[in-house]
This record gives sequence, C-alpha cells and structure tokens, in this order.
Amino acid sequence: MTDCPRPSGSLSRSLLPSSLGQGSAARACFTHCAPNTLPGIDIAKSKGARYRLGPELEICGYGCSDHYYESDTLLHSFQVLEKLLQSPATQDIICDVGMPVLHRNVRYNCRVIFLNKKILLIRPKISLANAGNYRELRWFTPWSKARHVEEYFLPRIIQEVTGQETVPFGDAVLATKDTCLGAEICEELWAPNSPHIEMGLDGVEIFTNSSGSHHVLRKAHARVDLVNSATAKNGGIYILANQKGCDGDRLYYDGCAMISMNGETIAQGSQFSLDDVEVLVATLDLEDVRSYRAEISSRNLAASKVSPYPRVKVDFALSCPDDVAVPTCMPIQWRHHSPEEEISLGPACWLWDYLRRSKQAGFLLPLSGGIDSSATACIVYSMCHQVCLAVKNGNADVLADARMIVNDETYIPKDPREFCKRIFTTCYMASENSSQDTCNRAKLLAEQIGSYHINLNMDAAVKAVVGIFSVVTGRTPQFSVCGGSSRESLALQNVQARIRMVLAYLFAQLTLWARGMPGGLLVLGSANVDESLRGYMTKYDCSSADINPIGGMSKTDLKNFIQYCLENFQLTALRSIMSAPPTAELEPLVDGQVAQTDEADMGMTYAELSIYGKLRKIAKAGPYSMFCKLINMWKEICTPREVASKVKHFFRMYSVNRHKMTTLTPSYHAENYSPDDNRFDLRPFLYNTSWSWQFRCIDKQFRTCLKGSA
Repeated sequence: MTDCPRPSGSLSRSLLPSSLGQGSAARACFTHCAPNTLPGIDIAKSKGARYRLGPELEICGYGCSDHYYESDTLLHSFQVLEKLLQSPATQDIICDVGMPVLHRNVRYNCRVIFLNKKILLIRPKISLANAGNYRELRWFTPWSKARHVEEYFLPRIIQEVTGQETVPFGDAVLATKDTCLGAEICEELWAPNSPHIEMGLDGVEIFTNSSGSHHVLRKAHARVDLVNSATAKNGGIYILANQKGCDGDRLYYDGCAMISMNGETIAQGSQFSLDDVEVLVATLDLEDVRSYRAEISSRNLAASKVSPYPRVKVDFALSCPDDVAVPTCMPIQWRHHSPEEEISLGPACWLWDYLRRSKQAGFLLPLSGGIDSSATACIVYSMCHQVCLAVKNGNADVLADARMIVNDETYIPKDPREFCKRIFTTCYMASENSSQDTCNRAKLLAEQIGSYHINLNMDAAVKAVVGIFSVVTGRTPQFSVCGGSSRESLALQNVQARIRMVLAYLFAQLTLWARGMPGGLLVLGSANVDESLRGYMTKYDCSSADINPIGGMSKTDLKNFIQYCLENFQLTALRSIMSAPPTAELEPLVDGQVAQTDEADMGMTYAELSIYGKLRKIAKAGPYSMFCKLINMWKEICTPREVASKVKHFFRMYSVNRHKMTTLTPSYHAENYSPDDNRFDLRPFLYNTSWSWQFRCIDKQFRTCLKGSA
C-alpha cells in the first residue's frame, strides 16, 4: 500500500435560512487526507467546517497501480477507515474519503461518506480516466447503473464500529436538513455528460469533486474553466479537492483546490506548495444559488423533466442558527502561474518529495554548461528556495525532512545557496573535445547557486576504453575530422557519453564518503522532451539517471525558463549560457572552438521538433497527415518538396531511435507530446524505418501539389 502524498481536500459548512427567512451561507475549507487526515479535519472543524472532502483514493494513494489487484490493499484501506470512524476528530463533521471497494467481487473506485461512526453512502466512480497516464479501467470497473442504489455488506471490522450490516452503495446524493449535496470524482468533471448537470437539475446545490489530477504545463486554466462552467449554466456551488505532491512516479499532482459559485471563482488554493495541510475557507450564501437558478427558464424547464436521484437522508445540518451576520465572500480573479513559474515550482516540489521519501542525501548533476543541464540546476536551486521559504513560514515537517537529509538535528536551512551546497553536487566532466567556455559557464553557475562543484577530466578513461578495443582488433577508430568514417566517429562520441554516465554514478555513490559525510546522491538526468523524441542521445549516457526533472519539457520552454531564472534569481551566469549554441562537445575542437552543434547534428531545429512532437502525439498525425498539415503551416517558409524532406527525415530518425525510449530515465511529466514509453506513449520500438507506403503517399501528394501550383 503506497503512502498518499499531500492531497488537498475540502470541507463545507452550509448555513441555510433561519426561521426568520434570512439568507444562507456555505463555508468550504480545503484540507487533505492520509496520513494527515485527522490533523486536517481538526483544522477544518476549528474554522467551522461541517463537511470534509478528500482527494481521490486518498486512503491507499492514487498511485497504487497493480497493487490494487492485491487483497492487502483493500484490507488495509478498510483498516484505515476503521481508525477514522473511531477517531473523535471525525465526530460532528461529515467526512468524505476515497478508497477502493470490492462490491459483489467487482472492484470500484469509491467515495465513502460517513458521519458520527455511521457510513451514509458509498459512491462508486461512474466515468473512469483511461487515457494518457491514466489506466483506471485496468483496475476498476465503472458504475453503470445510473440513479441506482444497492446494499453493500460491510466487512466485520467496520460493522463492529458502525453497528451497520449494510449501507447504500451506488449513484445517490445526500439530503441534509438544509441542503442537498452530490459528488463527482475527478474524470466525471471532464466527461461530456458530467453528473453535475443532471444532479443540478434535480436540486443538488453543492457539488464536490475529489480529484487525482496531475500537473501539465498550461493545464490549470482548463480545470478552472471546467469548474466555473459547471455552475455557470446551472447555478450551484462547486468544491474541488485535488492531490498535491509526488505519488511515487512520474506525475506531480498540483493541488489547485478551489471553490466556485454561479460561474465565478470564490476561493483559490495553492498550485505548488511544500505544505502538508492546506485549509481554504469561503463563506457563501445558498440563497444566491437559488435566486440565480430561479431566473434561468431553460434550466427550470429541464429540471421539471429530470429523473430524480435517490436521496440519502442525513439527520444533520451543515448550517448554524446564528449565521445571519456572517459576511459572504466575493468572487476573485484566478491567479495563473506563467509556464516559466510552473517549471520553477512544479518540478522543484516533485524533486523535494522524491528526495525526502527516498531518504538520500541530495542530488548529483553532470553540469555541461548548456541550457538543459543548467535548467536542471536552476530547478534544484528553486527547490532550495522553496525549502527555505517553507521553514521560514514555520513548516515543521519540511524542517524535519531537511535535517534528516543533511544528517544534522540542529540544522535550519535559511539561505538557499548554503542549503544547495549541502545537498547538491555538480560535476563538469571535461574531455579533449570540451571547450574552456563551457567549463567556465558551468563553474560560474555552480558558484552562483552554491552547489558543491567538481571539475574532472575523463580523457584517461576514454583512452583506456578505446585502447582495449585497439588491442583486441588491431585497429584504432578516428573521428571524421581526422579521416575516420561516420561509424568510427559516432562510436567514439558514444564512448565519451557512456563514460560520463559511469562516472556520474561513481561520484554519486562516493563523493559524500570522500568528504566524510554519510549517504549517497541521486543522479539527475537533463535530456529534454524534444531530444528524446528525436532520439538525439546516446543510450546509457548522462541521459540515463535516477530521475529527470526536465524530461517532459521542450527546449523552447527551457530557454524561456532560463530567462526567468536570470531575472528572478539574478543568476547572471545564465546570460552567456542562453547565447551559446547547444552542443554535445563530443567531436574535436577546431582551432580551440566548438564546431559541433546539436541542430546541425539532428538535421532539424528544436522549434521544428516541438511541432513534430505535437502533431505526432496530440494531433495523432502519421507521416502523411503530418505532411498535409505542414505544407499549409509552413507554406510561407518552405516549399512542398522541403516539407516532404523534413517530415521523412524526422520519421526516419524517430523510428530508428525509438528503442531508446524503453530505457528513458523516469521524467517529470509536463507535456502532452511526451514520448515516454512507460505508459503514456505506447508505440513499437522496432519499426520498418523506410516507411515505404507512407512515404509513397507523401510523394504522390507532393506531385499533386506541384501540378496544382503549375
């Protein structure tokens, strides 16, 4: 059973009309669940909350994957539920928690809603997420019986606490003394036939959504728009709770808890934070919902025909009798992070979760002085900023984690540079093909962020490996500029790249030992999403690492992020890094200067690669469809012949190198065109790289274009 990472949850307090007929108010507070469920409930209750909602599958953790098949996961979930039911903290507040439930030998993703040691309703998920990173249909079955409730026989350990033998299980809503609440679970908000539509027509006034929604660059606005639109046409209050943190894999769940009423945002939670518990409070008037709905005639006509939901009556009020003078909250403008801020904060929080949970002593990064490794270093520096800020703000959990990582029970991280020196090692691995410029850039950046920096020369190791080959075969390979073939040159470049990977792991294991410090370091990779897509990397080189915080980001976004760090962190070393052309520095220098560049090697620009990636994955375009789209997109800059050549070259290189994706370092998922082979982008890794049929179709269309322009 996995540990649930800092999910954000919600609580709601509804203050309905008094006997005098005055207006009503609803208070919603956001907290999170296991292992911090009970502290969160305590905070919520202290703020007047009467309803508490946690994120999806919070008891066991959303990222259990195939552990959901194990009966232990079900057993332990019910054991946690037993503890929650027995706790005094859960009394006099409706608690809504997420866990897997086996009903009639079918496993469901459920909400378990209880009050005062009595389970009110088990509500199974209706629409399962099964695209992209999600595989819920692998482990769960959707509840397909709309507005239908069955009896669920409780396990004995729960019966002994609740005194109930059976409880309602199915698609129903809660009717308290003063309002009606209906639940959605994550994907159901995104579905075209979301349950909140019919529930709202049937008189449900408060909608709750427990989510397990991960971060993707530029995605937050879509989630916010969906929540606001859910109540814009139909009226109502929408409360969304989402997990926050790394759940043990490539995804970072980014919180963004929110409260919306009648199409407007009322309260916004943080998207990126190291806080384990977050409470968001808003006071709303339910009479505003009723008056909003009253004047929408189309809504009222539809409501008169809707099939009713089964109602579970709850002898409990979300309101207080003395709420007349309670002021209500006004709408706010949602504050979105820029993509550069998202890169600075999201992967930094993900790295911190990974570091503290793996119980390692820090990170090691091969720092080449280029944009990708420098961006990775800046993300670690941003993480150090977040840690120091959290400690300054009184976060005792972050302080305890920092002390554990540096092995000092009295340590207090105050200065990001000083903390970076303790937990971050950078290493410039020079060869005879490295320039002094990149060496200087790496050294200066390391000084400015405060990392412990190592300069080494690996020529002896490279010559030793090549020497073994020469002794065995009697032949010595040469670089192309020295008269060698392309095969020889590529092999020599790969030797250098792979030795860097071996050295990175050696220094990660023993650097702290050599410094008289305990622990080991996690190796960070720094290959971007575009290089992975093209396969522009050596298999088992420095792209092979423990984790990669930028593996889901484009070169374009990383360049913008470097500019952001230059301006916001005053890292002046980044100025020269931005202006330098990207290079692998694996071929000999010419007159002491770098002659090799990435884009020349790849035969395409990084900007073109981003377009290819989006068309291939997001637009679902094969070679022919991509050609047809690009002859229009690029008609001002490329002839059809040039477009055909570019598309063919991309697909040849992509298919030749696809096998590299099977060993790709686990990366922070940030782009929807990621080529991650683990579960997001499922493709063959052995292709017919000639694409003979597809390319003939391109040639035929190309000739048609020529005739049309003649």
